Amino acid sequence: MDRGGHSADPDHYSDTVPLRPVGMAPQPGASSSSSSSSRDAAPAGFRARPSRSARTASQDHEHEQQRLLDVDDHDEDEHDWGVDEAGPSRDAGGVDAAWAKSRGKGKASQHARTHSSALGWSFFKRRGREVKDASRTVTFADPERIRSKYPANVVRNQKYNVASFLPLVLYEQFKFFFNLYFLLVALSQFIPALKIGFIATYIAPLAFVLCVTIGKEGYDDYTRFKRDVESNSAPYKLLVPASEAAGIIGRSGNSASRKRAFADLEQQGGRGSAMVTVPSSRLRVGDLVFLEKNQRVPADMVLLRTTGGDSEAPASTGEQARPEEQSIFVLDDDDEPDSARPSHERKDSMSKSAITAAREEDEEKVELGGSGTCFVRTDQLDGETDWKLRVAVDVTQQMSEDDLVQLGARASVFAGPPIKDIHTFLGNFTLHPDLDGPSAPITPAVGDLLDGAAEFSGSRPSQQVIALSQQPHVVPLTAENVLWANTVLAAGNAIGCVVYTGKETRAVMNTSHPETKVGLLDLEINRLSKILCAVTFALSVGLVALNGFRGEWWVYIFRFLILFSSIIPISLRVNLDMGKTVYARQIMSDEEIPGTIVRTSTLPEELGRIEYLLSDKTGTLTQNEMELKKLHMGTMSYSWDSMDEVATQLSIAIAEQFGAGARDGTKSPPPLQGGQALLATAGAVIGGRGRRDMSSRVKDVVLALALCHNVTPIKNDDGTVTYQASSPDEVAIVRWTESVGLALIARDRTSMSLRATDGTVLSFDILEVFPFTSESKRMGIVIRERMTGELMFYQKGADVVMARIVAQNDWLEEECGNMAREGLRTLVVARKRLTEQSYGAFERAYKAARIQVDNRNEAMNQAVAEHLEHQLELLGLTGVEDKLQEDVKTTLELLRNAGIKVWMLTGDKIETATCIAISSKLVARNQYVHQVAKLKTVEAAQDTIDFLRSKLDCCLVIDGESLQLCLDHYQTAFIELATQLSAVVACRCSPTQKADVAKIIRAYTKKRVCCIGDGGNDVSMIQAADVGIGIVGKEGKQASLAADFSINQFSYLTKLLVWHGRNSYKRSAKLAQFVIHRGLIISIIQAVFSAIFYFAPIALYQGWLMVGYATVYTMAPVFSLVLDRDVSEDLALLYPELYKELTMGRSLSAKTFTEWLMISIYQGGAIMILSLLLFENEFLNIVSISFTALVLNELIMVALEITTWHIYMFVSEIATLFFYCISIAFLPEFFDLNFVLTTRFLWKTVVIVAVSSFPLYILREVKARLSPPSYSKLGH
Repeated sequence: MDRGGHSADPDHYSDTVPLRPVGMAPQPGASSSSSSSSRDAAPAGFRARPSRSARTASQDHEHEQQRLLDVDDHDEDEHDWGVDEAGPSRDAGGVDAAWAKSRGKGKASQHARTHSSALGWSFFKRRGREVKDASRTVTFADPERIRSKYPANVVRNQKYNVASFLPLVLYEQFKFFFNLYFLLVALSQFIPALKIGFIATYIAPLAFVLCVTIGKEGYDDYTRFKRDVESNSAPYKLLVPASEAAGIIGRSGNSASRKRAFADLEQQGGRGSAMVTVPSSRLRVGDLVFLEKNQRVPADMVLLRTTGGDSEAPASTGEQARPEEQSIFVLDDDDEPDSARPSHERKDSMSKSAITAAREEDEEKVELGGSGTCFVRTDQLDGETDWKLRVAVDVTQQMSEDDLVQLGARASVFAGPPIKDIHTFLGNFTLHPDLDGPSAPITPAVGDLLDGAAEFSGSRPSQQVIALSQQPHVVPLTAENVLWANTVLAAGNAIGCVVYTGKETRAVMNTSHPETKVGLLDLEINRLSKILCAVTFALSVGLVALNGFRGEWWVYIFRFLILFSSIIPISLRVNLDMGKTVYARQIMSDEEIPGTIVRTSTLPEELGRIEYLLSDKTGTLTQNEMELKKLHMGTMSYSWDSMDEVATQLSIAIAEQFGAGARDGTKSPPPLQGGQALLATAGAVIGGRGRRDMSSRVKDVVLALALCHNVTPIKNDDGTVTYQASSPDEVAIVRWTESVGLALIARDRTSMSLRATDGTVLSFDILEVFPFTSESKRMGIVIRERMTGELMFYQKGADVVMARIVAQNDWLEEECGNMAREGLRTLVVARKRLTEQSYGAFERAYKAARIQVDNRNEAMNQAVAEHLEHQLELLGLTGVEDKLQEDVKTTLELLRNAGIKVWMLTGDKIETATCIAISSKLVARNQYVHQVAKLKTVEAAQDTIDFLRSKLDCCLVIDGESLQLCLDHYQTAFIELATQLSAVVACRCSPTQKADVAKIIRAYTKKRVCCIGDGGNDVSMIQAADVGIGIVGKEGKQASLAADFSINQFSYLTKLLVWHGRNSYKRSAKLAQFVIHRGLIISIIQAVFSAIFYFAPIALYQGWLMVGYATVYTMAPVFSLVLDRDVSEDLALLYPELYKELTMGRSLSAKTFTEWLMISIYQGGAIMILSLLLFENEFLNIVSISFTALVLNELIMVALEITTWHIYMFVSEIATLFFYCISIAFLPEFFDLNFVLTTRFLWKTVVIVAVSSFPLYILREVKARLSPPSYSKLGH
C-alpha cells in the first residue's frame, strides 16, 4: 500500500484528478465590486479571471483536501479504508459540496448528489463491512501533498539497486546446485581437518564463475539504468498559469535557470498561460502536458486538445493556438549553466523561443481547435504498427491554452482504477457551470455538448455563442480519449491531462516477466549432475570402506568428497551459457534468414528437438495482404475479373442520383420522395418484396463498404495519401472501393467525404462508430448524409454473428460456405434506415449508458442491440483472399518429412481453413480430410473419437466448439488419437483455446511443442509453448516481442529448426559430455593414486595445476566444439529425415553418458598406473609425467571428437599446447625442469598418451565402419 492508501489491487480504488493541480493564485487588489464589474465586461470564452467566490472556493477546497489528506494518512496507518458515515466524504460529492458552498448558494448538496451520481461511485466490501472505495476528487486547487500521494512518474527497469545488487545476484547463483556445492567445498577448506592443498585451488574456479556472472549482470543492469535515466530526464512542456509559474520555477532547477526564468516571467506580467519545461520524472497526476509530433507520451493522459499539423483533417477550419506564443521556462536539475538557458538556445529544445513578450489582453480570443483528433504509434505498447486514432474531449477541444489553465474548480477528470487492459478506460470529464454572475459564453460545439439544445442544421455556425448549462456537464471518456504512456504522437500537437503515472500506467502494468523457460537439455544435464553427485559420494565411501573404516573415517569421507569435487564440473554451466550465446549470434547473423532475432538465448537447443508445431493461419501461413476477390448480392455475383462491371454500375447510379449540379455545388438533389433518399433508394429488402435495379444495388453495397470502416487518409509530404487503420482488412476494402470509383478523400471524428470518378463529392456526418472487437466480431457506424439529412446505420461482420442480426434470407449461409471453400474470408454487409425518432431514442439510451462507470460496456452494447441491431437489410457478401506466404508449401512438406506434426489453429471458418490446409500442402496428397463441426452432445464426441481410431492416417479438421466438447469430456482419449495424426486443423479457436491445446499436448506427450503466430491473439499460445516463434506481421510486433524467437516469414522456420536447431543441440550435447569427462578423468587419476597409497586422502594435483586444468589448459579447445558440425547445411536441408534422430535424444542419453564414464575410467586408470610404473626416484616426476599426459590426452580427445575443423579449433589446440609448455617454466614446485627437458620425460609421456588415447581411436573407427551414423552415409 502506498502513501495514498492505494492497494496493489487496482480494483480497490479509482482516481478523479484535475486538469492541473496547481492552485489558482488570488489576484492582487481584487474586490467584490471589481469582480462584479469584471464579470459584466467579461469577454467571450473562458479567459476571464476567477471571481472572488471562485478564489474562495479554491481556498476552501484546499482546507477540505488537507482534511481528506489527514483522513488518508489515518487510513494508511490502519490499513483500512473505512469512512465514518457522519464524517467528511472523500468522493466527488464532498468536493463538489465544498465548491458549491463557496458561492453562498443553497445548491451545495444538490450539486454534490448530482455529480456523485453522475460519476457512478460504487461500493465494495472490505473487512466484512461496506465502505466507500479509496477514490478522490482532485481539483485545480489541490496542494502538492495530495498530488504527491500518487506514484511518481519514474521509469525503473533495473533489477537491482546498490544495496541489493550483490545479495540478489549471489542468491540467484547459489540457488543452483553446482554453485552451492562448490561453495560448500570452498568453505570446507577453512576447517583444518578438511583442508587439502591451497584454498585458492577451490576458491579460484568458483570466483571466476561468479565474477563472470556478476560482471554480466552488472553491465546489463547498468545499461538498464542508463536507459531509465534517459527516459526520466526527457524534457516535457508543462502548461501552467503564468501567475503560478514563479512558484514552480522557485522549487525547480538550479540558481542560474531560476534567475533567468524569473526575469522572463516579470516581463510577461503573470498573465495568460506559460509553459515550463520539466523532466518526465517531475510530472504528476493532474498536470497539463503539451506534446509535439514524434514525442513519446510520458504518462497516461486524457487527450484534451489537438492542434496543428497532420492530425487535422483536410476540411477542418479555424485558427490554431500556436504553442510558441506561450512563455516557456526550461528547468533542469543539472548544475550546468547551459541547462538554464532559454529553450531556443538549447539544441534539444522543443520550442522556438524561451520567453516571448506578454500578449495584450485585447489580442486574447477563443480560438477554435482543430478536428480534435490525433494519431499515435503504439508499437512499443502493443506491438501493432498501424497508427491509432485518438479523440480529444469535445468541450476542451474548443478551448485555448489560457482557457484550460483558468478553469479552476469547474472541471475535473474522473479516472477508473488502473488496470492492464489497454483497450478499456472508464472515466468522465465533468465541467461545472459558473454559478456567479453571467455564464461565460463558449463556442457552439461546447454549447451543444452541455445542454443538447442545438438541433442538427446541416453544418454548425462558426461563431455562435451559447451559454453554459446550469447543471454540471459530464462527458464520458473511453480508451479513444486516452494517450497511453510509451506511445508516440505521430502527427500534430496535443495537450493532455495526466491521470496515471509511474507504476500505475498501462505500459508498466503490462510489463510482465513471463515464466522462465528451461530447455530439455538443461533438465537432462541437471539429472546427470545428480548422478555425478551420487558417483562422488559412492567413490568416497568406497575408498574408506576398502580401508576398513579405520581411524576418523567420517573425516576421510569428507576429505575424499573434496578431492573428487571436480567430478561435478563447475565450468559446465559457464561453457553451456557461452555456447548458447554463440548459437544465438550465428542465428541472427545468418544472411539467408535476415531479421531473425533470438529473444530467449537459453533455448537454441530446443529448436533441434521439436515434434509438434502449432501454427496460426492468417499472417503466418498467409501473407495477411487482403484483396477483395468476390462480391455477392443474392441474385448477382461479381468475381475478381468482372470488377469493371461494378465500377460501371456504380458510376451509372451516382450519375442518376446527383447529376451535374451536385458536382459543382450549385444544385441540390431533389427532396426525399416517399422515403427515398441517397442512402436507401427504390425498393425493399433484397430477395424480399421487390427488386431494385442492378446499379442501385451495386451502389448500396459499395457505399456501405466505403463508409463502414475506421480508415483515415493521411496526406504525406510528397502529396501521396496513406490509409491508416487498425486492420489490413479495412485498408484492403477501402482500396477496393477506390478502385471501383468511390474514394475516401477526407475523414475526421465527425465527418467523412467520398469522391466518385466523375468528381462528385459525397459528404457525411459521423454520429456514432462502434469499433470491431474480437468478442463482437463486427463493426458499425451511424451516419447522416449532409444534403438530405438521411440517417443510416451500416454494419459489417462475420457471418456467424451477422446471420442473426440481418433480416431473414435464403442465400447467406450457402454463399458463405461457397466462398469459404474457395479459400476466401467472408464479410457480411448490412444496413438499417433510421428515422429521427428512432435515432433519438437510441441516442438517449446510449448517452445514458456512456456516462455509467459500472458496467458501462455492457450497457452500451445493450443499447446498440435493442435499438439498432435487428432486422438489418442484407446488402451483400464480400470474399477477401489472403495469399499464401512464399515457400509455405515446401516448408510444410519439409517439416512433415522431418517428423514434425503440424497443427493449424485458426479463428477462421472451417471451410476456409480446410481450403488453406489443402492448398498449403499441410494435408498430404490424396490424404483423407475428416471434418468435425457443431458437436453438441457427449455421445457425438464419443462417436468422433471411435471413428478416428480407425482413421489414424487422416487429417482432422475440427471447429472450436467441438474441440472444447472433446477436451472437456474425453481429453486423454482425444489427445492420444489427435497426437498420432499427421496433421490437425482447429477452426474457430479463441486465443485461450490455442494456449490450452499447446499446454495439453505438452503435458500429455512430454514432447517439445513449438508455437508460431503473428498477431496479438497468438501471444498466449506462444508463451504456453516450449518454444515460441513470432512473425513480424502486418498487424504489428506483439507476437514477435512475446516470442522466444522472431522471424520475418514462415519459410525461415526450415533453416531455423533443421539447421540451426540441429547444430545447437548436437554441439551442446557433445560439449556437456566432454566437460563432464574432463572432470571425471582427473578424479579417477586421484582415486587410483589414493588407492595405491594406502587409501590416503592426499591430493595428487594442487594449487595452480588444478586451476589451470579447469581453465587455460583445456577450456579453449573444449569450447571450440560449439563450432563443430556433422553434416553440411545443404545435406541437412536436403535430407530432413536426419532431424527425426534428434527428437529421440540420442546425442545425450544414459547410453552416451555410460560410454563417457567408461572412457574416463579407462583413460584415468591408464595414465595413473603407467605413470607409477614408469616412476622415477622423485615423487615430483610422477606429477609432471601424469599431468602432462593428462593435458595432452584431453587435447587429443578434442581433436578426435571434431567432425569438421574450424580455424578457431586449430588455433585453440596449438595455442593451448604452447601456453602449457611455457607455463612449465613458471611452476618449479610441480615440474623439475632438469627432468622435463630430457628425452626420458618425452618418451614416457608419449607412451602414456598413446596407451590412453590410441585404443579409443581404433574403437571409433571400427564402430564407424560396422555401424555408421546416418549423416556419415549421406556424406559419402
